[in-house]
Amino acid sequence: MENILQVEHLEKYYGSRSSLTKAIDDLSFSVGSKEFVAIMGASGSGKTTLLNCISTVDKPTAGHILVNGEDVTKLKGEALNRFRREQLGFIFQDFNLLDTLTAYENIALALSIQNRKTTQINERVIKAAKDLDIVDVLNKYPYEMSGGQKQRVASARAIVTEPKLILADEPTGALDSKSSRLLLEKFHYMNQQLQATILMVTHDSFSASYASRVVFIKDGKLFHEIHRGDASKKEFFGQIIDVLTLLGGDVSDAL
Repeated sequence: MENILQVEHLEKYYGSRSSLTKAIDDLSFSVGSKEFVAIMGASGSGKTTLLNCISTVDKPTAGHILVNGEDVTKLKGEALNRFRREQLGFIFQDFNLLDTLTAYENIALALSIQNRKTTQINERVIKAAKDLDIVDVLNKYPYEMSGGQKQRVASARAIVTEPKLILADEPTGALDSKSSRLLLEKFHYMNQQLQATILMVTHDSFSASYASRVVFIKDGKLFHEIHRGDASKKEFFGQIIDVLTLLGGDVSDAL
């Protein structure tokens, strides 16, 4: 399997020499093409810092991050902007939709930035909307949509450019249980049918059970990982709970 993401001996420090915090400590793992991987860990484990480094929001202290074979830790200027535009899709916990734009315009914006032709933009937006069942809200503004609809619009915006890697930061964190389930089913569809490669940070075991692999980190280090394989979602959920019990994670949040 071709690796879309490779994290190699990553380290991230915050603070000064007199008060140094090691958020990520010699962390290495990879994500293969068309994989759906969840990152789990207790609060302060480094999972958000990891996502920030991969997305180039934050710069690692040491180590390398390769996306589709390109070392993104070395990118600067226009090369970095191009990487963000063309290689990454990002789904935020709080949606990050522009309130003054309709759902259609929010999704189309990602393509407009790439200077795509109008006909191609329309075709891709409509296809993404159909895939995520949001055709009926394309002409609505964010304030007219439910939380679940807004997150599916944000997901459509992330996949419409056909990025190599989709990063999701606690995507169900602001949703109720029904909306969370619908969104996670769409994530599964994006991964299985649209062949999207997804890396999702979550504290929620139910969300993680939709992934094909879960990577657990503790104190910035790789603690354990489990593969779903042929296990049912219910069985995989149980395996995740077992590891969280050993990890000392937020088991109560998962139940």
